[in-house]
Amino acid sequence: MSDMFKGQVAIVTGAGGGLGREHALALAARGAKVVINDLGGSRDGSGASQSAAEAVVDEIRAAGGEAMASAASVTDFAAVSQMVADTMAQWGRIDILVNNAGILRDKSFAKMELDDFRLVMDVHLMGAVNCTKAVWDIMRAQNYGRIVMTTSSSGLFGNFGQSNYGAAKMALVGLMQTLSIEGAKNDIRVNCLAPTAHTRMTEDLGLPLEALAPALVTPGLLHLVSPDAPTRCILAAGAGGFERAYITLTQGDFITGPEAAEQVAARFDKISDRTGEIVPEMGAAQGMIELTKAQSAQG
Repeated sequence: MSDMFKGQVAIVTGAGGGLGREHALALAARGAKVVINDLGGSRDGSGASQSAAEAVVDEIRAAGGEAMASAASVTDFAAVSQMVADTMAQWGRIDILVNNAGILRDKSFAKMELDDFRLVMDVHLMGAVNCTKAVWDIMRAQNYGRIVMTTSSSGLFGNFGQSNYGAAKMALVGLMQTLSIEGAKNDIRVNCLAPTAHTRMTEDLGLPLEALAPALVTPGLLHLVSPDAPTRCILAAGAGGFERAYITLTQGDFITGPEAAEQVAARFDKISDRTGEIVPEMGAAQGMIELTKAQSAQG
Protein backbone atom coordinates (compact mmCIF):
# COMPACT_ATOMS: atom_id res chain seq x y z
CA MET A 1 0.00 0.00 0.00
CA SER A 2 1.34 3.47 -0.90
CA ASP A 3 2.30 6.19 1.56
CA MET A 4 0.77 8.97 -0.58
CA PHE A 5 -0.45 10.87 2.48
CA LYS A 6 2.65 10.44 4.64
CA GLY A 7 3.24 13.54 6.74
CA GLN A 8 -0.25 14.89 6.06
CA VAL A 9 -3.01 15.51 8.57
CA ALA A 10 -6.68 14.83 7.82
CA ILE A 11 -9.92 15.60 9.62
CA VAL A 12 -12.84 13.33 8.75
CA THR A 13 -16.25 14.19 10.20
CA GLY A 14 -18.84 11.54 10.83
CA ALA A 15 -15.96 9.04 10.92
CA GLY A 16 -17.27 6.77 13.66
CA GLY A 17 -18.88 4.42 11.16
CA GLY A 18 -19.94 3.88 7.57
CA LEU A 19 -18.33 5.97 4.87
CA GLY A 20 -16.43 8.22 7.24
CA ARG A 21 -14.81 5.27 8.99
CA GLU A 22 -13.71 3.75 5.67
CA HIS A 23 -12.32 7.10 4.51
CA ALA A 24 -10.40 7.55 7.76
CA LEU A 25 -8.96 4.03 7.78
CA ALA A 26 -7.84 4.35 4.17
CA LEU A 27 -6.17 7.70 4.79
CA ALA A 28 -4.39 6.35 7.87
CA ALA A 29 -3.27 3.22 6.01
CA ARG A 30 -1.59 5.50 3.48
CA GLY A 31 0.31 7.50 6.05
CA ALA A 32 -2.03 10.31 7.14
CA LYS A 33 -2.53 11.32 10.74
CA VAL A 34 -6.30 11.41 11.16
CA VAL A 35 -8.74 13.20 13.43
CA ILE A 36 -11.78 10.96 13.85
CA ASN A 37 -14.68 13.32 14.44
CA ASP A 38 -18.03 11.84 15.40
CA LEU A 39 -20.70 13.14 17.74
CA GLY A 40 -21.84 9.56 18.24
CA GLY A 41 -25.54 10.26 17.77
CA SER A 42 -28.19 8.21 16.01
CA ARG A 43 -28.90 8.72 12.33
CA ASP A 44 -31.61 11.28 13.14
CA GLY A 45 -29.07 13.31 15.09
CA SER A 46 -30.23 12.48 18.61
CA GLY A 47 -27.86 11.42 21.38
CA ALA A 48 -24.09 11.70 21.64
CA SER A 49 -21.14 9.48 22.54
CA GLN A 50 -17.41 9.55 21.81
CA SER A 51 -17.14 5.75 21.83
CA ALA A 52 -17.63 5.38 18.07
CA ALA A 53 -14.79 7.80 17.30
CA GLU A 54 -12.52 6.20 19.90
CA ALA A 55 -13.11 2.73 18.43
CA VAL A 56 -11.87 3.92 15.03
CA VAL A 57 -8.87 5.61 16.66
CA ASP A 58 -8.07 2.28 18.34
CA GLU A 59 -8.23 0.50 14.96
CA ILE A 60 -5.82 2.98 13.40
CA ARG A 61 -3.38 2.85 16.30
CA ALA A 62 -3.48 -0.95 16.36
CA ALA A 63 -2.41 -0.90 12.71
CA GLY A 64 0.51 1.39 13.54
CA GLY A 65 -1.07 4.67 12.52
CA GLU A 66 -1.70 7.95 14.35
CA ALA A 67 -5.17 9.24 15.18
CA MET A 68 -7.09 11.25 17.72
CA ALA A 69 -10.79 11.36 18.54
CA SER A 70 -13.15 14.33 18.60
CA ALA A 71 -16.79 14.39 19.64
CA ALA A 72 -17.32 17.99 18.53
CA SER A 73 -20.69 18.66 16.94
CA VAL A 74 -20.17 20.11 13.48
CA THR A 75 -23.08 22.47 14.18
CA ASP A 76 -21.09 24.10 17.01
CA PHE A 77 -18.45 26.42 15.53
CA ALA A 78 -16.74 26.94 18.88
CA ALA A 79 -16.38 23.17 19.34
CA VAL A 80 -15.16 22.73 15.77
CA SER A 81 -12.64 25.54 16.25
CA GLN A 82 -11.35 23.83 19.40
CA MET A 83 -11.01 20.54 17.47
CA VAL A 84 -8.94 22.36 14.85
CA ALA A 85 -6.83 24.07 17.53
CA ASP A 86 -6.20 20.70 19.21
CA THR A 87 -5.18 19.22 15.86
CA MET A 88 -2.73 22.06 15.22
CA ALA A 89 -1.30 21.71 18.72
CA GLN A 90 -0.82 17.97 18.18
CA TRP A 91 0.44 17.87 14.60
CA GLY A 92 1.03 21.43 13.42
CA ARG A 93 -0.87 21.37 10.13
CA ILE A 94 -4.12 20.31 8.46
CA ASP A 95 -3.97 19.16 4.85
CA ILE A 96 -7.28 17.41 4.32
CA LEU A 97 -10.86 17.99 5.45
CA VAL A 98 -13.56 15.48 4.61
CA ASN A 99 -17.01 16.89 5.42
CA ASN A 100 -18.92 13.65 5.82
CA ALA A 101 -21.10 14.11 8.94
CA GLY A 102 -24.82 13.93 8.32
CA ILE A 103 -28.24 12.93 9.61
CA LEU A 104 -31.61 12.03 8.13
CA ARG A 105 -35.10 13.30 8.99
CA ASP A 106 -37.01 11.92 5.99
CA LYS A 107 -40.66 12.80 5.37
CA SER A 108 -42.66 14.12 2.46
CA PHE A 109 -42.61 17.92 2.36
CA ALA A 110 -46.32 18.04 3.22
CA LYS A 111 -45.69 16.17 6.48
CA MET A 112 -42.30 17.60 7.38
CA GLU A 113 -41.89 19.89 10.37
CA LEU A 114 -39.73 22.94 9.71
CA ASP A 115 -37.56 22.03 12.69
CA ASP A 116 -36.61 18.82 10.87
CA PHE A 117 -35.81 20.82 7.75
CA ARG A 118 -33.64 23.29 9.67
CA LEU A 119 -31.74 20.61 11.58
CA VAL A 120 -30.79 18.66 8.45
CA MET A 121 -29.66 21.88 6.77
CA ASP A 122 -27.71 22.83 9.90
CA VAL A 123 -25.84 19.52 10.12
CA HIS A 124 -25.07 18.99 6.44
CA LEU A 125 -24.64 22.53 5.15
CA MET A 126 -23.64 24.61 8.17
CA GLY A 127 -21.65 21.70 9.57
CA ALA A 128 -19.52 21.72 6.43
CA VAL A 129 -19.33 25.52 6.51
CA ASN A 130 -18.18 25.50 10.15
CA CYS A 131 -15.47 22.91 9.58
CA THR A 132 -14.29 24.50 6.34
CA LYS A 133 -14.17 27.98 7.89
CA ALA A 134 -12.16 26.64 10.83
CA VAL A 135 -9.42 25.22 8.56
CA TRP A 136 -9.54 27.73 5.70
CA ASP A 137 -6.94 30.22 6.95
CA ILE A 138 -4.63 27.38 7.96
CA MET A 139 -4.75 25.96 4.45
CA ARG A 140 -4.26 29.40 2.94
CA ALA A 141 -1.15 29.95 5.07
CA GLN A 142 0.18 26.54 4.02
CA ASN A 143 -0.65 27.18 0.35
CA TYR A 144 -2.11 23.70 0.36
CA GLY A 145 -5.44 22.11 1.19
CA ARG A 146 -7.85 19.45 0.01
CA ILE A 147 -11.52 19.67 0.99
CA VAL A 148 -14.36 17.32 0.09
CA MET A 149 -18.06 18.02 0.57
CA THR A 150 -20.30 14.96 0.69
CA THR A 151 -23.19 15.66 -1.65
CA SER A 152 -25.83 13.18 -2.84
CA SER A 153 -27.88 12.10 -5.82
CA SER A 154 -30.85 13.25 -3.73
CA GLY A 155 -29.52 16.80 -4.04
CA LEU A 156 -28.30 16.52 -7.63
CA PHE A 157 -31.40 14.80 -8.99
CA GLY A 158 -34.05 14.70 -6.24
CA ASN A 159 -35.58 11.94 -4.15
CA PHE A 160 -39.07 11.59 -2.68
CA GLY A 161 -39.23 12.39 1.02
CA GLN A 162 -35.86 14.13 1.16
CA SER A 163 -36.53 17.80 0.45
CA ASN A 164 -34.46 18.84 3.48
CA TYR A 165 -31.61 16.43 2.75
CA GLY A 166 -31.66 17.19 -0.98
CA ALA A 167 -31.64 20.95 -0.42
CA ALA A 168 -28.68 20.67 1.94
CA LYS A 169 -26.76 18.37 -0.38
CA MET A 170 -27.24 20.62 -3.41
CA ALA A 171 -26.25 23.64 -1.33
CA LEU A 172 -22.91 21.92 -0.72
CA VAL A 173 -22.33 21.83 -4.47
CA GLY A 174 -22.82 25.59 -4.59
CA LEU A 175 -20.41 26.01 -1.69
CA MET A 176 -17.84 23.86 -3.49
CA GLN A 177 -18.20 25.83 -6.73
CA THR A 178 -17.28 29.12 -5.09
CA LEU A 179 -14.64 27.83 -2.66
CA SER A 180 -12.81 26.09 -5.50
CA ILE A 181 -12.49 29.47 -7.21
CA GLU A 182 -11.48 31.35 -4.05
CA GLY A 183 -9.01 28.67 -2.97
CA ALA A 184 -7.24 28.23 -6.30
CA LYS A 185 -4.42 30.73 -5.70
CA ASN A 186 -3.46 28.90 -2.49
CA ASP A 187 -3.72 25.40 -4.00
CA ILE A 188 -6.82 24.62 -1.98
CA ARG A 189 -8.78 22.16 -4.09
CA VAL A 190 -12.43 21.65 -3.25
CA ASN A 191 -14.57 18.83 -4.59
CA CYS A 192 -17.83 16.97 -3.98
CA LEU A 193 -18.35 13.25 -3.52
CA ALA A 194 -21.79 11.77 -4.19
CA PRO A 195 -21.69 8.26 -2.68
CA THR A 196 -23.97 5.28 -3.03
CA ALA A 197 -23.33 2.90 -0.16
CA HIS A 198 -25.10 0.78 2.41
CA THR A 199 -24.68 2.50 5.76
CA ARG A 200 -27.03 3.11 8.67
CA MET A 201 -28.45 5.91 6.49
CA THR A 202 -29.72 3.30 4.00
CA GLU A 203 -30.38 0.36 6.28
CA ASP A 204 -34.16 0.47 5.68
CA LEU A 205 -33.89 0.23 1.89
CA GLY A 206 -33.13 -3.48 1.55
CA LEU A 207 -30.10 -2.99 -0.72
CA PRO A 208 -27.46 -5.74 -1.16
CA LEU A 209 -24.77 -5.21 1.44
CA GLU A 210 -21.74 -6.52 -0.42
CA ALA A 211 -22.37 -4.62 -3.65
CA LEU A 212 -22.84 -1.34 -1.81
CA ALA A 213 -20.02 -1.61 0.70
CA PRO A 214 -18.79 1.85 1.81
CA ALA A 215 -15.21 0.73 1.07
CA LEU A 216 -16.07 0.72 -2.64
CA VAL A 217 -16.65 4.51 -2.50
CA THR A 218 -13.42 5.40 -0.70
CA PRO A 219 -11.04 5.09 -3.71
CA GLY A 220 -12.85 8.07 -5.22
CA LEU A 221 -12.46 10.04 -2.01
CA LEU A 222 -8.74 9.30 -1.91
CA HIS A 223 -8.28 10.77 -5.37
CA LEU A 224 -10.24 13.90 -4.47
CA VAL A 225 -7.92 14.61 -1.52
CA SER A 226 -4.65 13.52 -3.14
CA PRO A 227 -1.82 15.86 -4.17
CA ASP A 228 -2.94 15.34 -7.80
CA ALA A 229 -6.62 15.97 -7.02
CA PRO A 230 -8.87 17.82 -9.43
CA THR A 231 -10.84 20.78 -8.20
CA ARG A 232 -14.51 21.71 -8.68
CA CYS A 233 -15.40 18.11 -9.43
CA ILE A 234 -18.62 16.29 -8.54
CA LEU A 235 -17.62 12.63 -8.39
CA ALA A 236 -20.33 9.99 -8.03
CA ALA A 237 -19.24 6.63 -6.63
CA GLY A 238 -20.82 3.37 -5.55
CA ALA A 239 -20.70 -0.39 -6.06
CA GLY A 240 -17.39 0.01 -7.89
CA GLY A 241 -18.81 2.51 -10.37
CA PHE A 242 -17.43 6.03 -10.74
CA GLU A 243 -19.07 8.85 -12.70
CA ARG A 244 -18.87 12.64 -12.91
CA ALA A 245 -21.88 14.90 -12.61
CA TYR A 246 -21.92 18.36 -14.19
CA ILE A 247 -24.07 21.47 -13.98
CA THR A 248 -24.37 22.61 -17.56
CA LEU A 249 -25.75 25.59 -19.50
CA THR A 250 -27.42 25.33 -22.89
CA GLN A 251 -26.80 27.80 -25.71
CA GLY A 252 -30.44 28.86 -25.43
CA ASP A 253 -32.07 31.56 -27.53
CA PHE A 254 -32.46 35.36 -27.67
CA ILE A 255 -35.99 36.63 -27.09
CA THR A 256 -37.22 40.18 -26.45
CA GLY A 257 -40.24 42.32 -27.28
CA PRO A 258 -43.87 42.53 -26.25
CA GLU A 259 -44.49 38.86 -27.12
CA ALA A 260 -41.44 37.60 -25.19
CA ALA A 261 -43.45 35.55 -22.69
CA GLU A 262 -45.32 33.79 -25.47
CA GLN A 263 -42.09 33.26 -27.41
CA VAL A 264 -40.33 31.71 -24.41
CA ALA A 265 -43.12 29.14 -24.33
CA ALA A 266 -43.13 28.66 -28.10
CA ARG A 267 -39.35 28.27 -28.32
CA PHE A 268 -38.77 26.36 -25.11
CA ASP A 269 -37.52 23.31 -26.99
CA LYS A 270 -34.76 25.43 -28.53
CA ILE A 271 -33.95 26.96 -25.12
CA SER A 272 -33.68 23.41 -23.76
CA ASP A 273 -31.63 21.97 -26.63
CA ARG A 274 -28.45 20.50 -25.15
CA THR A 275 -26.44 20.75 -28.37
CA GLY A 276 -23.33 22.76 -27.59
CA GLU A 277 -24.06 22.99 -23.87
CA ILE A 278 -21.17 24.09 -21.67
CA VAL A 279 -19.90 23.74 -18.11
CA PRO A 280 -19.26 27.38 -17.14
CA GLU A 281 -16.02 28.20 -15.34
CA MET A 282 -17.93 30.48 -13.00
CA GLY A 283 -21.38 32.05 -12.58
CA ALA A 284 -20.48 35.15 -14.59
CA ALA A 285 -20.44 32.99 -17.72
CA GLN A 286 -24.24 32.99 -17.81
CA GLY A 287 -24.38 36.77 -17.94
CA MET A 288 -21.67 36.92 -20.59
CA ILE A 289 -23.54 34.47 -22.82
CA GLU A 290 -26.73 36.47 -22.44
CA LEU A 291 -25.01 39.79 -23.14
CA THR A 292 -23.34 38.28 -26.21
CA LYS A 293 -26.76 37.27 -27.53
CA ALA A 294 -28.02 40.83 -26.97
CA GLN A 295 -25.01 42.39 -28.73
CA SER A 296 -25.36 40.01 -31.66
CA ALA A 297 -29.02 40.92 -32.00
CA GLN A 298 -28.17 44.64 -32.08
CA GLY A 299 -25.46 44.11 -34.69
